[in-house]
Amino acid sequence: MNKENHVVESHHAAAQQHENTAKSHRAAADHCSKGAHEACQQHAATALEHSTKAHEASKLAHEKSKMPVAVGAKL
Repeated sequence: MNKENHVVESHHAAAQQHENTAKSHRAAADHCSKGAHEACQQHAATALEHSTKAHEASKLAHEKSKMPVAVGAKL
C-alpha cells in the first residue's frame, strides 16, 4: 500500500467516525424532542464515544498527511 492510499484510508476512517457521531447526535435530538430523555442520554453518550474516536482518527490522519515519503516509496 502506498502512502497516498494509506493517508486516504486514514481520512475515510476519520470521516466515518464523524458520521457516526452526527448520526448519534441526530438520534439523541430526535428522542429529546419526543420527551424520551433516557434514550436521549444513551444516544448522547454514544455520540460522545464516537466523537472521541473521531478526534483520535482525525489526529492520526493529520499526522499521516504531513509525513514526507519519497516518491514511489511503499509503507
